[in-house]
Amino acid sequence: MLTIASGDIIDVDTLLTSVPDRLEKAGVPAADVQASLRAIVEQVKDRGPGGHILTGPVFVTGAEPGDALEVKVISIDLPIAYGYNGCSGFIRENCVAGRGPTIIQMDRKNMRATFLPGIVIPLRPFFGSMGVAPPPAMGRVSSNPPGIHAGNLDNKELVAGTTLWIPVHVPGALFEIGDGHAAQGDGEVDQTAIETSLRGKVQLTVRKGLTLAWPRAETSTHFISMGTDVDLTKATRVAIQEMVDFLAATRKIDKHQAYQLTSLAGDVAITQLVDGTMGVHVKLPKSIFK
Repeated sequence: MLTIASGDIIDVDTLLTSVPDRLEKAGVPAADVQASLRAIVEQVKDRGPGGHILTGPVFVTGAEPGDALEVKVISIDLPIAYGYNGCSGFIRENCVAGRGPTIIQMDRKNMRATFLPGIVIPLRPFFGSMGVAPPPAMGRVSSNPPGIHAGNLDNKELVAGTTLWIPVHVPGALFEIGDGHAAQGDGEVDQTAIETSLRGKVQLTVRKGLTLAWPRAETSTHFISMGTDVDLTKATRVAIQEMVDFLAATRKIDKHQAYQLTSLAGDVAITQLVDGTMGVHVKLPKSIFK
């Protein structure tokens, strides 16, 4: 949908993963349903597997397999004042059959949302899905499971000011973005966050010579490694090993020491449990390096 040079900044709209009829049935006034959502639901007929509405793809000139695509999240804004949360996911027997999604109003000025009287959730918006085209041998994949192409990572750390690096698998990388979340806990246990539309500015830069096996990220305070697999144990092993390899490569220490350091200072977290492949990430604070 767009061809850019490496280092360009895209100004992008993304839409929440729902349809107008469902939102209106849950209590959203018809006037508050975005016209762009209505247009896409009515007009887009070629739909891949998975439920997300994703914006893209973006062809980044110069990106080739073996490179990494650096995704710097510059800003994220909330274009609408509501989101929703469903009920399914990891222990779906907690859900009341037939109860529709819960519409959650957001106070965008103070960046908070009231879930129930006396229960206030701070808003930290992030794009649940940022990814590239997978290796061609994988064919057309669902938008639900994340993987080596990143995609539906649902990593709540990827807010404005963070950087994500993704291995490139096809010429141009073919970047996509979407699945906006206003707030989410690690695990995303009921399969949804505060699902909402987002607008953001993202800088896409090709990093030649940076060959990665898995996506990795960096915030203002932490280095983050990631792993995914249908087996949570395997996903955890990948995320830990990725942190060990990163430290050994960048801090001039051997893997023995890097593994020790990950145990001493790293935090292993479940990113999500509900997307077909489970996600794990390891956070290591930058403050330990003097």
